[in-house]
Formats: sequence, C-alpha cells, structure tokens
Amino acid sequence: MSDLRIEGLTIALRDARGLRPIVRDVSLHVPSGTSVALVGESGAGKSMTACAVLRLLPTEQAVITGGRIEFDGVDLLALPEEQMRTYRGAKIAMIFQEPSSALDPVLSVGAQVMEGVEAHFGRRGARERAMEAMRRVELPPEIFRRYPHQLSGGQRQRVLIASALAPGPSLLIADEPTSGLDVTVQAQIMDLLYRLQRELRMSLLLITHNLGLVAQRTETVYVMRRGEIVESGPTLDVFRAPKHPYTQTLLRMAPTL
Repeated sequence: MSDLRIEGLTIALRDARGLRPIVRDVSLHVPSGTSVALVGESGAGKSMTACAVLRLLPTEQAVITGGRIEFDGVDLLALPEEQMRTYRGAKIAMIFQEPSSALDPVLSVGAQVMEGVEAHFGRRGARERAMEAMRRVELPPEIFRRYPHQLSGGQRQRVLIASALAPGPSLLIADEPTSGLDVTVQAQIMDLLYRLQRELRMSLLLITHNLGLVAQRTETVYVMRRGEIVESGPTLDVFRAPKHPYTQTLLRMAPTL
C-alpha cells in the first residue's frame, strides 16, 4: 500500500515579524498505485509541501502550524525522528531538482545509487540492487563506475531516479524532475517515470510548473497558487474545462498539448 493523504497542511516561515503562512490549508490525496500532479508557478509552495511529507523542511525557518500528513494511515508528523527515518527512502522516495547539485561530484554514480540501499538494508546485495535500478532507468552498466561530471544532463537525472528506486519505495515524489533539460529529454524522462510507476505499481506525486508534461501521464491534478490549492480534479477534465482563472492562464501558457 502507498496511500498518501494530506489534510489542511499549513506551513509558516519565521521572519522579523513572527510566523508568516506560505502554505495554507492544503489538502490532496495520492491513492495507492496512482499518478498525481501538483502544478503551479515557481514560488507557489509546491516544493515546501513535498518536503513536508518527508519532514525535510528547515526547522529553524519553516514550521508546520496545522494539518495532517498520513501515509497508509500513519500520521507522519507524529512519528519520532528515528522511526521517520525508516520511511525516508525505503517507503517514500524523493527526486530533487537540479541533478548537478543533488549528486556528489567526488563519488562514483554506482556508489551514490547504493547509498540508500545500504542505509536501509546493509551492504549485502546493495550492488546488485543498484545495478538493477540503473538497468530499469535504461543506463548502461559501464556508467556504474563513472562520475557525475562525465554524464549528460539526462543521464544524471536518470541516476537520481535510480537512486530513488533502488531501496524499493512504494511512493515516489518527483520535484521538477525535468528542470534544466531540453524539451526532447524532458519528454523522455516523463515517459520513463510514467512507465516505472506502472511497472513497479508505485504511487507518483509529480511536482511541476509545466502542465504540458502532465496531460497524458497523470490521473489527477492539483493546481496551486500562492500557497493554496485553487482547483483539482481528473487531469483531462481540468485540462478540457478549467474553472479557475489561474488554471486557465497556466493552460494558455503551456506548450500545445
């Protein structure tokens, strides 16, 4: 199972005047085995929402002031940190933006894909699981010993996907997984994620500002603006008949679908 349910999530930032809400009363549902998109322009609060799921917010700056985040009925916000670590990576994995900064330049690609496996399951069999994850994302075996600077942007993004998949999570959160890539490679990465989600029967929460990338690849879409969900529904229904003016604007700006 991999059912994610966010209810009434509110996140505030600390500043000189106190706590300032930046994510307000956000609710969304990623049913087990489905693909869901969270879309909106940069600064809408999408990444903040995603980081809150794994409790990766900078605690000295960001505070969750309300709401619940449940994964298979377990309130993640109520878990002790030690128990929360068993969820990060092994049950819920996240692909971050900008693979050039997410990957360690002094470690080989294979070592970095193995890290998550070793952290949760030990060294035994870690290499085999890492190699299998890289095969699934269509990377050749010789890349295992290479370093990030020796790879193309698309290959680095596939390495990040392999690192997320290797421990075997049931929910994958992809935060702007195609940023910085050219249009052709963007489509290839999206097709890869869509195929993997179905083959591995994972749940997928895709975070992006590009509606054109989610049209045929997600079942449900949530539209976020200034920290709030302004529209949601089956993806094709929202695309065919958007109700909120902001959604209509995003669709007008999107590439031809």
